[in-house]
Amino acid sequence: MREAPRLRVAAFRPDDERLANAVELLESLGADPVPDPMLAVEPTDAAPREDCDYVVLTSKTGVELAADAGWEPGEATVCAIGESTAAALREAGYGVDVVPEEFSSTGLVATLEAEVAGARVEVARSDHGSPVLTDGLDDAGAYVHETVLYRLVRPPEAGESAQLAADGDLDAALFTSSLTVEHFLDAAEERGIRDSALDGLKEATVGTIGKPTKETAEGAGIPVDVVPDTADFEALACEVVEAAAPTHHE
Repeated sequence: MREAPRLRVAAFRPDDERLANAVELLESLGADPVPDPMLAVEPTDAAPREDCDYVVLTSKTGVELAADAGWEPGEATVCAIGESTAAALREAGYGVDVVPEEFSSTGLVATLEAEVAGARVEVARSDHGSPVLTDGLDDAGAYVHETVLYRLVRPPEAGESAQLAADGDLDAALFTSSLTVEHFLDAAEERGIRDSALDGLKEATVGTIGKPTKETAEGAGIPVDVVPDTADFEALACEVVEAAAPTHHE
């Protein structure tokens, strides 16, 4: 009996240990990874302000850049969106005071809104941060300042997965943010294959982390099959491979 071909699954994480870990995970699940980084980090060399009552970090990358810049939170209440950001803060030697139950901008606003009126809140993140966070804190009466620690750009070589999708050779795709969706489509557009890549994704199993990413994908005409309850890449990969496998092996 001939062995069924392996699922070809695209991962769009930045080209660092996150992409290497994604490849290792997908291989352990019996899939054939397509590592296609749709995000690259360009540091701005800025650091979070130190004269604030609360400071919000939203990503592992932001924590690492803040630590590299020698940032010290002083007496500020340190807030992390998500356990991965909190873990990065602890690994860098910082304390973590607040992690919302819902790992999102909305979740953090809900956690802080009753206590930040009149407080100075520093939000340190990428240039693509959601206004939900800053607007929500502002509406709660906080004095909000945002520092852009890094820009997220699309690597010029990105797009192998778009070509595979256009050719009907991509079985699944793992979108981890709205920006990965947008950059995938931009890469397809550059190659003149946007429509055929979209058609290919309609035949594939598509997973997203979080509702905002799902909404971005669906707004672009990409049906979403899987949104894990946990905002975690491992959960996303496992659920997508599991969802894709039955169709793939029929």
